[in-house]
Amino acid sequence: MGEWSDYFEDYPEENPANYVGDHFNPQAAAAARRQKDKLANEQAALDEEIRLIIERAKDSKIEREKKSKKTP
Repeated sequence: MGEWSDYFEDYPEENPANYVGDHFNPQAAAAARRQKDKLANEQAALDEEIRLIIERAKDSKIEREKKSKKTP
């Protein structure tokens, strides 16, 4: 027997990834996967932005503390 992907190409109704809820709808399932991927990418970009903001804030705090220690 071949790969599972070959089987699902021949029998797409057997592929659980082609269902939306309890209904066989490969187009809607593909659209839902694309939307999920898009949201995941957007969230990853936002997470990176937040990480950079926190990093800059920490660096600024360290610089302020260094300057305050230098001045008597």
